[in-house]
Amino acid sequence: MKKGLIIHGWTYSLKKYKRLSQILNSKGLKNEILKVPGLTEKIERPWDLDDYINWIKNGINKENGKVVLIGHSNGGRIAAAFASKYPQKLEHLILIDSAGILHDEFHVKLRLLFFEALARIGKKISSSAILKNLLYKMAGENDYKNATKDTKKTMTNLIKTDLSASLAKVTTPTLIIWGEHDKVTPLSDGKIMHQLIKNSRLHIIKSAKHSPHFTHAKEVADTISEYLKTQIANLKTTHLAEALASRRSSGLASLAESRRAKRATQN
Repeated sequence: MKKGLIIHGWTYSLKKYKRLSQILNSKGLKNEILKVPGLTEKIERPWDLDDYINWIKNGINKENGKVVLIGHSNGGRIAAAFASKYPQKLEHLILIDSAGILHDEFHVKLRLLFFEALARIGKKISSSAILKNLLYKMAGENDYKNATKDTKKTMTNLIKTDLSASLAKVTTPTLIIWGEHDKVTPLSDGKIMHQLIKNSRLHIIKSAKHSPHFTHAKEVADTISEYLKTQIANLKTTHLAEALASRRSSGLASLAESRRAKRATQN
């Protein structure tokens, strides 16, 4: 089985991904949780989606052959964008409660405006840590509060990106896993991705929210493992059918040639 690379979501710790990684390892999918620049790895400037695509490309180029790319939330956004550009480098794509569908709702636009304006507001109230923390709490953006200046700009760059057009270009066999009660990236996003990615399967984790890889690690790992086994079995069946068809075609061609030679001899 190919190696798996896990791209975590918007977090500063790998802790919630380790259980999934361990179970996948026990099931035969050797994997690595990548340290994402701007989050679990430092950056020296703001990044955009193309920077992350190139980062993944450089990482995969070090591997021996194709990989299984697994992305959760913002990591799913990065993984899906990469798959749309470099399908030849992937064996399978696994998206878990992935970001990437840009919504036109008022609260989403308000969130973007908040990100863009908060830095300016923050400078004016920097002398009051209490007031500054209150603003972050009111907006529900603790991740943003803890981010560096470059990471804040990176977050804004990524949230503005709509992957709808890119998802339609994904040809890599894809498994989409989603928490039934996800309020961060709603299940409706998973269904849209399932419709846009032609060769995809959608699996819903009952009662799960935005982090089924943590709250339902075993079910997520089992789902991934069974999916990959099925894909491998289907591929073997396809190859066998193609080999048999080729052999039959070759046999028929030989028979036809033999008959032509026989008629030529008789004449």
